Amino acid sequence: MGNIVAVCISERKGTRKTAVPSAMLRENHGLENDAHAGDWHRQVSLLSLEKIDDFKKRGALVSYGDFGENLVVSGIDFVALPVGTRLSVGDILLEITQIGKECHTRCAIYHSMGECIMPTQGVFARVLRGGEVHVGDFMELSN
Repeated sequence: MGNIVAVCISERKGTRKTAVPSAMLRENHGLENDAHAGDWHRQVSLLSLEKIDDFKKRGALVSYGDFGENLVVSGIDFVALPVGTRLSVGDILLEITQIGKECHTRCAIYHSMGECIMPTQGVFARVLRGGEVHVGDFMELSN
């Protein structure tokens, strides 16, 4: 089981996301008011807190949302889960659709650190069943 430590949204693609206390996940869409939401397979991006913490230990000065992630979760190693894995947050149901991503443009994090963890440690999901997600909610693997 994991714990959601940050919920992040952005108005435009290509920008860092801003942490908010809660947001509405819409079925087949993603987080309301987030630029990456829509009718595609990468409606929600997830990143493990432990991966962010490891990156910070190497000298990165980053905050929640800086990688473009929507949900930061402690206690779940997302890249160890196969595509198709379902995750629940209360009544909300997500399905992992992609592990990692190609980085087409080098972000500010890459330029300052020589690497960025989102392309290798981030995962993407689609929303099968929506609802409101809050910092502090629990996430678990679902059958």
